[in-house]
Amino acid sequence: MAEASEWMLCPQCDLMTRLPAIPAGSKANCPRCHTNLVTRWHEPGKRPTGYVLAALFMLLLANLFPFVNMHVAGLSSEISLMAIPHVMVAEDYSSLATLFLLFVQAIPALCMLCIILLVNPIALPHGLRAALARILFRLRDWGMAEIFLAGVLVSFVKLMAYGDIGLGTSFWPWCLFCLLQLRAFQCVDRRWVWQRIAPMPMLPHAPQPGVSGLRQHLRSCPCCTAILPADQRHCPRCGARAHARRKHSLQWTLALLFTSLMLYIPANVMPIMITETLGTPYPSNIMGGVILLWSDGSYPVALVIFIASIMVPSLKMLAIGWLCWDASGRGRHDREKMHRIYEVVEFVGRWSMIDVFVIAVLSALVRMGRLMNVYPALGALLFALVVILTMIAAMAFDSRLTWDRTQDNRIKEPRVDGK
Repeated sequence: MAEASEWMLCPQCDLMTRLPAIPAGSKANCPRCHTNLVTRWHEPGKRPTGYVLAALFMLLLANLFPFVNMHVAGLSSEISLMAIPHVMVAEDYSSLATLFLLFVQAIPALCMLCIILLVNPIALPHGLRAALARILFRLRDWGMAEIFLAGVLVSFVKLMAYGDIGLGTSFWPWCLFCLLQLRAFQCVDRRWVWQRIAPMPMLPHAPQPGVSGLRQHLRSCPCCTAILPADQRHCPRCGARAHARRKHSLQWTLALLFTSLMLYIPANVMPIMITETLGTPYPSNIMGGVILLWSDGSYPVALVIFIASIMVPSLKMLAIGWLCWDASGRGRHDREKMHRIYEVVEFVGRWSMIDVFVIAVLSALVRMGRLMNVYPALGALLFALVVILTMIAAMAFDSRLTWDRTQDNRIKEPRVDGK
């Protein structure tokens, strides 16, 4: 019987590959869809530990001091990161405050703590280590610290027309936190982490390279990448329950897609922000904000908001619908093109939240008494729900369905690239 650690089913296209000896500083990619399978780092425990400790220290500094300030006509306003959710709660938008705390602060910090506990030889019960690994690899795509930073920069451009914008002491620690936590995620390999927790279960039978797992009556555990019999629902290694293909994947994806589409229309029509100047409220929706920025000469920022808040959600919903159409057997079976579309959909989906974070910064910072105030509106919450639902829809879609009707390429070795 072949060693289980030598084999891996691609999580994106289900191709069985035999992993070669991977030198340190290199990675192995799937020979069919080019998805990264394994990355072998120099000092895989010390490297992420250093990045995580530095990131957590920067996060602490970023929450201790003022973040940004604004001066308009002799009036001043200054905020810290923790003041942003307080303002939204005061304006009866606790839901937006909760999303901010989760996506920008809590999830990134929790993932950093999970990495520290998993990559270092800390005595923990097996069940707790497995639970931490599941939390890390399920939540890391929901951290949006860097997207919030992009929203802050867009807010600066919007506010420069009204007054002087200053950077607080905690702004630069936050920038460093965004970079360090991204680097920490890159340095953690899922397969290496799970190998430290528990060994691979034995293979049901000798696998055949270059053939999909489904044709060999095998499936990959979506949590720990263990190779299991196709009809085995429970993974003995990590405890996750799954099927050979995500159950009702297309139905769930389409249901979430139609729900997000129904919310997308009012999210674009209703105001997402109310600007009160000298006691007079001026509501604005997403497209109105783009037009205002364009008329003020802020062409790059208007373009960024238009792409992130109008084009990306619209094209993402169209792309998800197209993927479901193709996976149901009605497409032209161009697997590689559809897989590239799926990868783009997964990557860009989170960045539509940039407009929501712009509103969060503006509503917290622009507090100038009777002169000027900014408040969030219902459209912002609806738009945030659209982004979240489309992200869940992309996760619910099983990309392996795209490849199931493809003839196996009989490729025995994955490509190994130096890092």
